[in-house]
Amino acid sequence: MAGLNTSLGYFIAVVVVGAFARLVLVRQRPQWTWLAESIAAFLLVACRLEVQTISEIGQWAGGLGPDVTLTMLFLAITVQGAIMQGVTGNPSVTLMGFLQKETGVVSTVLSLAGQFAGAQLGLLVAGWYWRMELTDMHMIKNLMSAECTTSLRVPSLQGTFTEAASALAFHLSALSLHRRSQLLQTPLLALLLTFLYYVGSNYTSAYVNPALAYALTFTCSGHTFSEYALVYWLGPLAGMTLALFLYRGNIPLFFTRNLLFSKKARFRSPKGKTLEEKRSS
Repeated sequence: MAGLNTSLGYFIAVVVVGAFARLVLVRQRPQWTWLAESIAAFLLVACRLEVQTISEIGQWAGGLGPDVTLTMLFLAITVQGAIMQGVTGNPSVTLMGFLQKETGVVSTVLSLAGQFAGAQLGLLVAGWYWRMELTDMHMIKNLMSAECTTSLRVPSLQGTFTEAASALAFHLSALSLHRRSQLLQTPLLALLLTFLYYVGSNYTSAYVNPALAYALTFTCSGHTFSEYALVYWLGPLAGMTLALFLYRGNIPLFFTRNLLFSKKARFRSPKGKTLEEKRSS
């Protein structure tokens, strides 16, 4: 249990730092969306790296089974969503806002840069934490950090399809729930992401987040950078674009005409009987 207690302490420390940064820095400068996205990505990556450690090593170094991994993952995603309301740390979500003409080019580019910078910071903080070797699990992780295990366990095309399908399911759900309260939306999406990770763990781990995948698996050997980019960047982008098209019937940045739903068909008023039909009846 020492390993689990240490991991919980790490999670709490990361959450406190993220919440403090969100409160002090972002609320003082609400227009700095890129900074909020950077903090959200940092919080998500720093916690997911520890979840990955529990998943890879915890079972035989700390007695922590898959149930602990899934529980910690669900809690990490839920807490991150509760603290970082309005931002996600996910480049796919940012690009969706751009495709819907909700954000401009400069704001989008700054948010994307902030997300990847936050992911890199989370990777550095997790590495510093592992080097402290507070438990046997973290000592082994520190020794293995130079040769991490890739999350991409299938060919690139299959991995791209897996990430695209996972992104499609996630973004369709997020679009369907976006008018619901955060109290309902956050745990439901966290539960969906946990389920996608469980189903896709033998394929790509279904990160559905290019910045998260960059931090968790791009540094691992076994595949080239272009293969990782195809799977973890192009896959989620394709799934997100398809989800937006299926939900709205168009992509507002490119065209405004609804190609899937006809307003006449959806809102057709019932036809009344003609005068001749009334007389005959």
